[in-house]
Amino acid sequence: MAHSFDTDTEAQGLIDFVDASPTPFHACEQAAARLAAEGFTEVVEAEAWPSQPGRHYLVRGGSLIAWDTTGAHGAGAGPAAGFRVVGAHTDSPNLRIKPNPDHSRVGWQLLGVEPYGGLLLSSWLDRDLGLAGRVAVRGANGVESRIFHGREALLRVAQLAIHLDRSQNDGLTLNKQTHMEPLWGLGDEPGDFVGYLAEQVGVDREDVLSWDVMTHPVQPSTRLGRSRELIAAPRLDNLATSYAGVRALLDAVATEPSHVPVLVLFDHEEIGSTSERGATSTLLPSVLERIVTAGGGAREDYWRALAATVIASGDMGHATHPNYSERHEPLHQISVNAGPVLKVNTNLRYATDSVGAAAFRLACEQAGVPMQTFVTRSDLPCGSTVGPVTSSLTGATTVDFGAALLSMHSTRELMGAEDPAMYAGALSAFLAPA
Repeated sequence: MAHSFDTDTEAQGLIDFVDASPTPFHACEQAAARLAAEGFTEVVEAEAWPSQPGRHYLVRGGSLIAWDTTGAHGAGAGPAAGFRVVGAHTDSPNLRIKPNPDHSRVGWQLLGVEPYGGLLLSSWLDRDLGLAGRVAVRGANGVESRIFHGREALLRVAQLAIHLDRSQNDGLTLNKQTHMEPLWGLGDEPGDFVGYLAEQVGVDREDVLSWDVMTHPVQPSTRLGRSRELIAAPRLDNLATSYAGVRALLDAVATEPSHVPVLVLFDHEEIGSTSERGATSTLLPSVLERIVTAGGGAREDYWRALAATVIASGDMGHATHPNYSERHEPLHQISVNAGPVLKVNTNLRYATDSVGAAAFRLACEQAGVPMQTFVTRSDLPCGSTVGPVTSSLTGATTVDFGAALLSMHSTRELMGAEDPAMYAGALSAFLAPA
């Protein structure tokens, strides 16, 4: 049976989601808004959770978890019902603003930045950049967090002219400290970054206490290609999976599956996931346990539920590059617009084993979409993602998958316009297997 997701609708939906989500905080805000519109209600970690079956979500900074117990618990499966989990991450490589960023040099005002994650430095040169993020401010009852999205072109990391270094085309080397600072004005005196933040979040300057602020390219995402068969956008790694996961969960819960479908979007994957809301934290295991106990289950029921759980960890995969085809495994060529990508690595940089792979293959068959298999060349190092971490923390069968992508970790990445619909279809079938 073919999935019901429309290609053009999902392509545009992904574009809208990406453009509205310059930071992990905004990605969670966008995901939460879509869930709330379909009847999901927010729960707060510090409060008791509802004991009746329902659809809920939780936000912790740049991470989000959503679940639905109406099918499993409501139909009498009990609190030991297993979980079907789709995981992704909300963060992407970028340039983040340092705590004391303002300085000036030879008549230019600049901001101090620190590269976040494994970004392609050269792709940030000569781009029109904006600022967005979270600001901690002084409130009436203590610290309050506010997010903002500066959509205007504000910054630029200026490339050195070819006339001043004619060797650049032979091999560009960029120093992260000295070459990547964006300019944002003219003057011999430093600018006022704190004042800018105060304006953005509507407080007095002295009430700005701290921030998590990052740069983002302001050029909108777009369809391109002769037949508009491609999507060019920032942060597709991994907002494409985050968006597909939200769409899949909303589709799957309509069938009221006999297990508990869960969507988890982690922050900080690009820097190792070690934080209070990353994949190595207690966030996922603690929420899963609280779902069981809120439904009347005991510790034994929690471990029974984990034993019946399957996790699909989604992160974008490398499409075979036409200009660098020798960098890819010759027997595992990957194409855009050709369906989801199963990711396999014998050394468990991906968590996929035969049982998990079979579960994902069956989901793709149920959705009526093709499936591809990615393996890194044996003489090249293999990347990793949150799959092995979630597998080790929960003991659950886990499979790593993705969607095909070119220019991974660039300011603008490239994927197929048909893939978002197939991606969401496969994940919906995984969350609600026939």
